Amino acid sequence: MLARTARDVEAAAQRGRMLPSDRTKFQVIAFLARQERARVRAEVNGDARRSGMLKRLDGIALILAQIATRDTSLLALLAEDAVMPDAARSLMRNLLEDAGVEPALVEVTSPESSESSESSAAPAAAERQVVPRAVVSRQLANPFLAPDFSAARPSAAPPRRLATWELLGPLFSSFERAGAGAPQGMALPAPSFPHAPGGRELMPHQGQVVAAAAAGHRSFLLADEPGLGKTAQALLAAKAADAYPLLAVVPNVVKTNWVREAELWTPNRSATAIHGNGDTMDGFADIVVVNYEVLDRHLGWIGDLGFRGMVIDEAHFIKNKTSQRSQHVLRLSERIRSRVARPLLMALTGTPLINDIEDFRAIWQFLGWIDDTKPLAALMHALEDTGLTPADPGFYPRARQCVVDLGIVRRRKVDVAADIPARRIADLPVELDQKVGRSIRKAEQDLARRMVAQYESALARRESGPVVEGIDHDLVRRIATRERKEATNAEGGENVFAMMRRIGRAKAVLAADYAIQLAHSAGKVVFFAKHVDVMDAAEETIAKAGIRFSSIRGDQARTVRQKQIDAFVNDPDVAIAVCSLTAAGVGINLQVASNIVLAELSWTDAEQTQAIDRSHRIGQTEPVTAWRIIAAQTIDARIAELIDSKAGLAARALDGSEDEAPSSADVQLEALVALLTDALGATPPARLAT
Repeated sequence: MLARTARDVEAAAQRGRMLPSDRTKFQVIAFLARQERARVRAEVNGDARRSGMLKRLDGIALILAQIATRDTSLLALLAEDAVMPDAARSLMRNLLEDAGVEPALVEVTSPESSESSESSAAPAAAERQVVPRAVVSRQLANPFLAPDFSAARPSAAPPRRLATWELLGPLFSSFERAGAGAPQGMALPAPSFPHAPGGRELMPHQGQVVAAAAAGHRSFLLADEPGLGKTAQALLAAKAADAYPLLAVVPNVVKTNWVREAELWTPNRSATAIHGNGDTMDGFADIVVVNYEVLDRHLGWIGDLGFRGMVIDEAHFIKNKTSQRSQHVLRLSERIRSRVARPLLMALTGTPLINDIEDFRAIWQFLGWIDDTKPLAALMHALEDTGLTPADPGFYPRARQCVVDLGIVRRRKVDVAADIPARRIADLPVELDQKVGRSIRKAEQDLARRMVAQYESALARRESGPVVEGIDHDLVRRIATRERKEATNAEGGENVFAMMRRIGRAKAVLAADYAIQLAHSAGKVVFFAKHVDVMDAAEETIAKAGIRFSSIRGDQARTVRQKQIDAFVNDPDVAIAVCSLTAAGVGINLQVASNIVLAELSWTDAEQTQAIDRSHRIGQTEPVTAWRIIAAQTIDARIAELIDSKAGLAARALDGSEDEAPSSADVQLEALVALLTDALGATPPARLAT
């Protein structure tokens, strides 16, 4: 009966027109096949007979899987808790009666007992839901093998003594009343130092959080200041808790960096990022990274995949509980907590409070500490154990400690200064807008092809000299030298300088967004760019965010420039200094900031160092972090590597070696050499030797 009905649906799918009645048949067959598979495994005796019946059911599953590849919206009907409409119930009864099976023996999920439509996706966003093809492939690997949620179990009955008290208000008030000596974070165990690939070392404060996860702690509000390695802590905590698959919801500007960090810290676990509709994602990855802006269209399949851990980065993004962004995050958190026993939940933010104490509410709810009206079981039990009520003055410090012990961790740079370098550069790779990114990569390819043509032409004209096997690196360097000279004298056209400027403009808004996040998290930020149009775009973005800033440029009069510097240094409301890399890179003191954003790359390490030293100087009381924004999959990344490699030469020169400090021309030339060498290696020219 199942096979016959499946063939009817298959025929409809092949005709290219699935009627509502066909979709109903698809859902009913899927449901009954799942029920029959469970019955056969549990009740049928004899290995041969059981194997034969399961093989027939596998055939039906294959038919439905092939149908679903034609219309991926059908996958929503395969969800374990999908709502069964009246038409499907009626069809199921008829099919069961025809097969001689008592319908009452089959349990059918009722609309009243199901919350799938609410938990999988907001009705307002239902029309935007997508299922990436890679996720379809994962589900079709065995379309009826749902994630195992059997370990999830309801919490013990909540205590009753505080049941009639309004507790959320006093809990928030307990943080407002906290004195200067109140502990900022939970007690943490001694650092755990798991093996870090590539010779990387965990800092002691990072190892403490990993040790807590290894010891069984499963919820963290990790509120360390920027620059203290929250991403690595979250990834290694997930490894310690075996919280895979892991979902990370992050701002767009750090999405690529999360994938890179996962590859560095947990290389044995695959990581993927969701861009847009997820066309390029890996559906079988252990770590899935998605940005807040596209989360709404992926709620359905994410809610059903079976994630055992969830991290939200820059968690203050969900502070407004009425926003769609917050609702999506909270819905997914609730779904994970309802289906997985003790999932790992981590909220990362350097800014636990933006406006007032109420900003805690959404984060606590994400972590499962409270709901809309009351503390949940773990917090309620802890409050009961105090033996106090909000009427007792001693309730407030004890209640605050109960919340802190659930997983609040807060360290400042000055607290762990001995653990971190006094000055460090952290690369932040970003994905450019798809259209802009394609245009820039095409320009790189055009430049590479032009140099390849020059290389081939030079080889063709060569009439004497030794035969070179493979790539003639001397000739490559001569071609690159000529290209750099022509680019320096060129008025326009696609050359390495024009490309770097285009990349800078493409990164401007992303870099400004990150500076805004840092300003919220850590106070004052210095933003460096090379070109005026990049500064203009950044300042426009910062102004739209309602952030006050200073602008320090080369075309300003001395008095105007000093006024802008004084405003940044002395006015607590001026959060960002937007500076010209050449005009503000020397001669000014900006040590009120310990975070620097380098939106565009310098051509030398010396110029980059001069900019960082505006903050890293006498009077600076905190370690300084320079966040270098790198456009992934472009020449920008290669130039960053070259700058770093040349920095070693510069250091040796300053130490008295015979090496000379490299110039900007060195990096420009080496970038062109690398571009041409890569092009020749990827697509060998027709003639490499004569």
